[in-house]
Amino acid sequence: MDKYSFLNAASTAYFGDLYDKYLENPDAVEPSWRAFFQGFDFAQEQYSTPVEEAVPVMVQQVVGNENPALSETVKKEFAVLSLINGYRTYGHLFAQINPLRPREPYTPTLAIENYGLTTADLNTTFDAAREIGLAPSPLSAIIEALNTTYCKSIGVEYQYIHNPQERDWFTKRLQQNHNKPQFSKEEKLQILNKLNEATSFENFLHTKYVGQKRFSLEGNDALIAGLDFMVEAAAEQGVKHVVLGMAHRGRLNVLANVFGKNPKDIFSEFDGKDYEMDDWFDGDVKYHLGITTQRTTRAGKTVDMNLVPNPSHLESVDAVVGGITRAKQDHYCQENFRQALPIIIHGDAAVSGQGIVYETVQMCGLRGFTNAGTVHIVINNQVGFTANFADSRSSLYCTDIAKMNDSPVLHVNADDAEAVVYTFLLAIDYRQAFGKDVYINLFGYRKYGHNEGDEPRFTQPLLYKIISKHDNPRNIYAQKLIEEGLIQQSYVAEIENAYKATLDADLEASRREPLTILKPFMQTEWQGFEIASPKQMLQKVDTTISKGKLDTIAKALTELPADKPFISKVKKIVADRKEAYAHNHIDWGMAELLAYGSLLTEGYDVRITGEDVQRGTFSHRHAVLKTEDTEEEICFLQDLKAKQLATGTFHIYNSLLSEYGVLGYEYGYAMASPRTLTIWEAQFGDFSNGAQIMIDQYICCGEDKWKVQDGLVMLLPHGYEGQGAEHSSARIERYLQLCAENNMYVANCTTPANFFHLLRRQMKTTFRKPLVIFTPKSLLRHPQVISTVEDLAGGQFQEVLDDPIAKAQKVKRVVFCSGRYYYDLYAEREKLGRDDIALVRIEQLFPLPLTQLKTIIAKYKHATDFIWAQEEPKNMGAYGYMLMNFDLVKWRYVGTPAYAAPASGSHTRDRERHSKAIAAVFE
Repeated sequence: MDKYSFLNAASTAYFGDLYDKYLENPDAVEPSWRAFFQGFDFAQEQYSTPVEEAVPVMVQQVVGNENPALSETVKKEFAVLSLINGYRTYGHLFAQINPLRPREPYTPTLAIENYGLTTADLNTTFDAAREIGLAPSPLSAIIEALNTTYCKSIGVEYQYIHNPQERDWFTKRLQQNHNKPQFSKEEKLQILNKLNEATSFENFLHTKYVGQKRFSLEGNDALIAGLDFMVEAAAEQGVKHVVLGMAHRGRLNVLANVFGKNPKDIFSEFDGKDYEMDDWFDGDVKYHLGITTQRTTRAGKTVDMNLVPNPSHLESVDAVVGGITRAKQDHYCQENFRQALPIIIHGDAAVSGQGIVYETVQMCGLRGFTNAGTVHIVINNQVGFTANFADSRSSLYCTDIAKMNDSPVLHVNADDAEAVVYTFLLAIDYRQAFGKDVYINLFGYRKYGHNEGDEPRFTQPLLYKIISKHDNPRNIYAQKLIEEGLIQQSYVAEIENAYKATLDADLEASRREPLTILKPFMQTEWQGFEIASPKQMLQKVDTTISKGKLDTIAKALTELPADKPFISKVKKIVADRKEAYAHNHIDWGMAELLAYGSLLTEGYDVRITGEDVQRGTFSHRHAVLKTEDTEEEICFLQDLKAKQLATGTFHIYNSLLSEYGVLGYEYGYAMASPRTLTIWEAQFGDFSNGAQIMIDQYICCGEDKWKVQDGLVMLLPHGYEGQGAEHSSARIERYLQLCAENNMYVANCTTPANFFHLLRRQMKTTFRKPLVIFTPKSLLRHPQVISTVEDLAGGQFQEVLDDPIAKAQKVKRVVFCSGRYYYDLYAEREKLGRDDIALVRIEQLFPLPLTQLKTIIAKYKHATDFIWAQEEPKNMGAYGYMLMNFDLVKWRYVGTPAYAAPASGSHTRDRERHSKAIAAVFE
């Protein structure tokens, strides 16, 4: 290390105190310090440099040039300061955080020789000891204090944080008691009690359910004690809602011993009993299920506790936790977001290997996605499935992603229970103080293989030889308390037997239950909603609204503030909207804004996120306008509430360039806020590919697996306009393939009015289902895509739109289609003058409105030819789905053949294929 590397980070507080003393009485400071400050005063007079900048520069000049004017005594003081700063910056590299074996050596070390000191200085007393809260002390005492503070069971990374206030906060906290926990006897017994619960619970399952997967917590048992104390402390600091997400490792233990899930229900899940629910509910494996409980703390505070359901995509729940937390913050904690606490428990291999972690971490400071700080806890097993950490990451620590946004990291030895609890308390204090993310690297091990049936010695024989001889954290801590004289040896057996007796009773009770009972998630938020039957999903919903209210909303949406300057294009857009509404011409963008405005006036909230949603990718929405001179944001829909025209709140945020993370966030938001129209819009529909895990594991099957409804809306621009393979298809086929058991709505609208009513229907039902809408691009300004005010006010969503002009008695061929392709077919029919062909639009693809289609088919009794026409290749689009589900008539496919890519990159070739497909419909 550079001998003077401390200079740029030397404590100005230390220098400041000494300088104040010098100013008060120059003779009271050591002569060489006096000479130093005299030179400093001269520099101040000559250059007027601020103190915090002048001190390091002055010291650099004096010490770096080996200036003889500075005595050896002062030079040594600076060397000690450098050593102190070295411990603060690098001490974590030498902390004793690995419970199994010594850490890999790191060089250079913190040896005093690297800081210009020698063994001869060990007995010398230094004033620099004040920098770590000591009176002037010998160097040996300073080193002992530094080792205790920075290099024992807790290693802290915080010196890279840019905010000096946060660094100072950590420095002062770590120097209190030299970073050594100070717990009362009652607190120590509580730590032991939670360790006993954690260890005994795993032992019980291990003996009663031999060989069954449970993904035990053993090796990181102290997590339970840490979470217990963290929740208690959080409640004392005003936290009212806790939202926790985690994968399978230790999940059952957390459910039972932190969230209070009755072990009886867990045992029923182990026994594989069927569920006490309808046939439509399939459930999930026990270590994926969530829970909502109300916890009363030991001090009498009540905390709403939520453990979020999670599939095997380990870190996917991170984003969902963020969305749920933000919904609770928006609804319950508007004045203080810190009243809702998100906690995410990661695995060491997953936190460094899964891209969703980066996407969600990048959200932490964004106005549409901040949660006022998340506590990240890594259950560090030192192995990922079967891979050693050296094969799992390139960074030194699995938590190094924290440095990206100035989040501190607390590394702690999982065998030191008091250090673990102390670290968890330190983390919640930091989060509540600064509203920022903080990481805990709980450095333990995994007692068994990836699951209890796995053989870990196949891949880590040496590691597991050590683990087999290593005692569990409960016994280690119990021995510590015995040595302190707080408990007798018999105490551990007593609490273990007592806890096991309750588990035995729960097991016996569970065996008397014929079925598994799964409680709904977030019952409070979902009170008043019902599970939809297939019939209900196809029932008509009243989405009408008075014309007078629409007029009022339209007026508010089309009047710019007269006292604010806007560019001419903005003025024209707003003026054109006003004129179009006056002439009873409602285009797509206006219908959308009116849908939001109408829902806001009825008390619903609306939240929209996605890349460029404020303006709209295709410049059609313009929900947020900016003034020309200051870029002040003007949002007509937000102003409805300010003008007392609405009681609902409108939120619209441009998102970071993320699909996976943001879609997961919005899914979580919708899960926690069924009275909010929650929308995620893809920049182009096919960009949702990047969020496929959220679609496959949550959106399409969350209700089936976890009995969790969700009303998330996905807007996916779709349509073949010659923009190449990546900007044409939203992959309709993939969503339809996922449709079953009335799990979601899938629609491909063609009129502004139908889009208007579809959005309103989403909130007007007594249940919630995800809604996937394939939205247009070219239709946004298509002259035929116009609705009237009457269509919006008095209409309703039409699952099928019959041909508006065809004469039934003349029709010989009925063409079924969906989406914008209808207008291409319509134009061709007009061009050819054909009156023997009817074009029927299926606006809702799932659930397929078979009753309405049957009525329309009966109308065309002279038709002998029925066609399904689509612009997508044969192996894509809705063709395969229609083949499986549409059997009311014998029909044939007309369209392009199958292709590997959704569309050609050549505009010419793409248009040729498009033209051929259309021509084939009329042959």
